[in-house]
Amino acid sequence: MKPLRFSAIVALFAAAACAAADEPTPQDVRAAFLAQLDRPKVPLDVQMLETKAEEDGLVAERLRFASEKKADGTLETVPVLVLRPEKAEGRRPAVIVLHGTGGNKEGPRERAFMLDLARRGIIAVSFDARYHGDRSGGAPKAEAYNAAIVRAWSAKPDTPQEHPWFFDTCWDIWRTIDYLETRKDVDAERLGMIGFSMGGIETWLAGAVDARIKVAVPAISVQSFRWTLENGQWQARANTIQAAHLAAAETLGKKEVDAEVCRALWTKVIPGMLDRFDCPSMIRLFAPDRALLILGGDDDPNCPIGGARLAIAAAEKAYAASEVKGRLKVDLAAGVGHRVTDPQMEMARDWFVRWLTP
Repeated sequence: MKPLRFSAIVALFAAAACAAADEPTPQDVRAAFLAQLDRPKVPLDVQMLETKAEEDGLVAERLRFASEKKADGTLETVPVLVLRPEKAEGRRPAVIVLHGTGGNKEGPRERAFMLDLARRGIIAVSFDARYHGDRSGGAPKAEAYNAAIVRAWSAKPDTPQEHPWFFDTCWDIWRTIDYLETRKDVDAERLGMIGFSMGGIETWLAGAVDARIKVAVPAISVQSFRWTLENGQWQARANTIQAAHLAAAETLGKKEVDAEVCRALWTKVIPGMLDRFDCPSMIRLFAPDRALLILGGDDDPNCPIGGARLAIAAAEKAYAASEVKGRLKVDLAAGVGHRVTDPQMEMARDWFVRWLTP
């Protein structure tokens, strides 16, 4: 009997995992994802870097806090931007705004949305995802992010395994919520989160298992990673992290990226994303009590409509039991690709105002 190639072993492992996890309960999924990302907490050690007056009676705060101690002993710190009303009294709702691949906490779309929220009395918070913005070491756009995923793919079994693709930033989201709970101007019972593209995926991952997030808006992100592989529509997803997929192809002796390469890379760097942590499984965890607005386009190659509809159907089924109607809303813009339309941005703003403000 011929020995199996590494790629074949990975494929068999992934197939077995899918078969074993066809119908995990929401409780099992939540526990498994929390266990997957678990690591020792460190003191936040918040450092306020700047407080500056902004337009329309708003204040911008720039700060850092510690998220975790890494294997080499260094502290992973998170650079944060907070936009808040200057004269607002009492505790206010807060919304975390997450950027996409190659973006940063002060991107034009993110900043405009944060300003819009702050003008309505909602404290807006953003931070740079792992290997982005001030955490990129000066590398442009997604270059450092790709390099980190390549390192994670290349990590030997006896070395610490990072998960820079989505998962490690999810940990930072939970630590950001920990930080917001310490603020005297934040009502920790009225927290929301919106993410775009990569940030949207992190929204339905991190937000699904953390009940402290009461309102969530995953934008241009709801999909099924498993469906894309099974239906030959993985190309756009692979191209968003092209360097990492090319490195995986080379390791596996492939001349080009194919579905087998994607399966191997995704199984190692984002384990569980092809089964219990895929969107159709995770999205149902928001039900029945939290407000969920799903935004997308029906012609988005990064979130093929076939997989998106599987996730939406899972959400609809989970919310069917909700006693409070209207907590789930879906808007798929006709003929729109991987972008959020202006009406959808207004819809997201109104969603937070509706569910987080009196």
